[in-house]
Amino acid sequence: MDFPQKGLSKEEIFQALDDYQQNDGNYKKGKTWSLVYYAGEEITRLTEEVYCKFFHTNALNPFVFQSLKRLETETLAMAADLFHGDEQVVGTLTSGGSESILMAVKTYRDEAREKKPHITQPEMIAPISVHAAFEKAAHYFGVKIIHAPLMDDFRVDVAAVEKLITPNTILLIGSAPQYPQGVVDPIEALSALALKHDLRLHVDACLGGFTIPFIKELGGDIPAFDFALPGVTSISADLHKYGFAAKGVSALLYRNAGIRQYQYFAYGDWPGGLFISPSATGTRPGGAIASAWAALKYIGREGYLEITKSVLETTKKITDGVKSIPELSILGNPPAGIFAFDSKTLNVHALADVLEHKGWIIDQQVNPSCLHFMVTPAHAGIADDFVQDLKESVEELKANPGNYAGGSAALYGMSVTIPDRGLVNSLIKGAYSRFMTEGGTFSFEDLGNILD
Repeated sequence: MDFPQKGLSKEEIFQALDDYQQNDGNYKKGKTWSLVYYAGEEITRLTEEVYCKFFHTNALNPFVFQSLKRLETETLAMAADLFHGDEQVVGTLTSGGSESILMAVKTYRDEAREKKPHITQPEMIAPISVHAAFEKAAHYFGVKIIHAPLMDDFRVDVAAVEKLITPNTILLIGSAPQYPQGVVDPIEALSALALKHDLRLHVDACLGGFTIPFIKELGGDIPAFDFALPGVTSISADLHKYGFAAKGVSALLYRNAGIRQYQYFAYGDWPGGLFISPSATGTRPGGAIASAWAALKYIGREGYLEITKSVLETTKKITDGVKSIPELSILGNPPAGIFAFDSKTLNVHALADVLEHKGWIIDQQVNPSCLHFMVTPAHAGIADDFVQDLKESVEELKANPGNYAGGSAALYGMSVTIPDRGLVNSLIKGAYSRFMTEGGTFSFEDLGNILD
C-alpha cells in the first residue's frame, strides 16, 4: 500500500475499518474465549470516554501530567488493598502482563547484581506451566529459567522447587492462577521456601488477580496468594483482564520501594536532559491509566462481586456440560472462570476445528493436548448454545474422524513430535512472519500447510 497522496473522508475511514473488522472474533457475542474481557456496553463506554479524556496525555513525565501521577498512585493503592498490602507496598502501571513480568525479572536481576555480585549467571525457578512471558524475560535479560515439574493436579511441586535451588537462584515464581489449567500454585508453601532460602518470590496473578479475591470473598476455595504471605515480594495483575479496564494496563506491585527502585532506568548524561523511566516503555498512554482508575472506582467491590458471581455460574454451567460428555474431562480443579479439558479417546485439536466451523474461536494447548477457556460476562447468554454445539461436535468427530485429520490436528500433532524444539520455534516464527507479510485471511490449516 502506497502512502496516501490525499486524505480520506471520515466516512471512508470508518467504512474501511468496518470492512477490516468483518473477520475479527465476535467477543461481544461470546464467540471467543480469550484476548478480550468484555463486561458489557455500560462499562465499555465509560472506559472509552475516560480514555479519550486523557487521550493526549503521557505518563512519561509525571511532573507535567500530575493528574496521571495521582491516578496511577490511587489505582496501585486500590490494588494493594485488594492484595492485603500495607502502606509500604508500591508499584507501577505497565502496558500489560508481559511488561509487568519482564520488569519484575529485570528488577530482581538488577537487585542481585548489587547485593549478590558473586552470582554471574542468575537463575529463577518457575513452574513449567508459568506464562511464556517469563521465557521472554529470561531471553531478554540473561536470567536462566529453571523449570519445576507439576503435581498430578497441575500445581507446581514445591518439594521439587526446593531441590532446584542453587547458590545462583535469585527468584521463585508461582501463578495465581496459572494460564494452562487455571489452577492456583501453592503460594503459601513457596512463600515459606523463599523465606527459608532468602529468595524473592513473584506471584503472577496477571490473569486472575482481579477475580480470585472476589471468588474467595464469595466463599470459593482460594488459597492465600498475596502480600498476606510474608515471603511474597511482588505481584503482577492485569487491569485490562478481569479488571475490565481498557486494553494496555497492568499493575506491578512490590512489597516496598526499596525493591521497586531496581526496576527504574536512569541516565544522567544524555544531552536531551535527565532521563528516567519506570518501565520498559518511554511514553505511557494516559488514557489506559485513567481507564484503570475509572473501572475500579465505577465497578467497586459490590460490582466485582456481582460480575464474579455471574462468571462462576456461567463457568459451572459450561463445565457441567463438559463433564456430561463421557469422552471429555476437566483438567485439575480450577477455582475461577479459567479451565481446560482433554480427551483420552478424541483428538481435541480436531474437535477444535469442528467447533470453529460452528463459529467458535477455540484456544488450543499441548503438553497435555487440551482446549482452553476463559469465561467472561459475555458468555452468560451463550453457555447453553456452546454446550449443545460441543455435544454435536463430539458426535460429528466420532462419526467422521477422517474429515478432520488435517488442520489443527495435523499441526499440533506435528509440533509435539519434532524432537528439535529449536526447529519448532523457527518454524513457528517463519509461519507467523509469512502470515503477517502476505496478509489475507488465515486458519490453522493454512499454518499447517506453511509448516509442511
